[in-house]
Amino acid sequence: MLHSLLPVYYVQLSPTEVSVLNVKSNVLVRDLPEVALSPGAKPTVLAVGRAARQAAAQSGGVWANPFGHPRSLVSDFVLAEAVLKHFVIQAAPAGWTRLVAPSPRMVIHPLGDPDGGYTQVEIRALRELGLAAGAAHVTVWQGRPLTSEELKSGVFPAEGRVLL
Repeated sequence: MLHSLLPVYYVQLSPTEVSVLNVKSNVLVRDLPEVALSPGAKPTVLAVGRAARQAAAQSGGVWANPFGHPRSLVSDFVLAEAVLKHFVIQAAPAGWTRLVAPSPRMVIHPLGDPDGGYTQVEIRALRELGLAAGAAHVTVWQGRPLTSEELKSGVFPAEGRVLL
């Protein structure tokens, strides 16, 4: 019962796009999976998404895509965490409710079908990303896109599989 009361976030990840859907409020955030970092020995995040390249160019910093590696979906865990946290915050309810909202359930859906499938290391990295972004419970899904009803109920279709 308590499980069904938690907010649900549906995260779709690819090297070209990240989308986060707050299933309860139907707020969808979709953007490039890029991050700009300030120059220096201790870089800080300047911008995320479409604004990242411009922010990096203006500051003399660098931009990166932590989901853009040819062999693995997650190439830089720390930067991937920063990108995902940014988008989760954008999809959260506005105002003071962001501070007191319960930790959500999160379904992470890596898009694509790599040769040999996703490794246990990649699946665990995706789960850890969700937990680092504030989720209380993370499910990693591979298959067709899920509907809001499937996400709310936690009952997934036979056309795919829960990886974790």
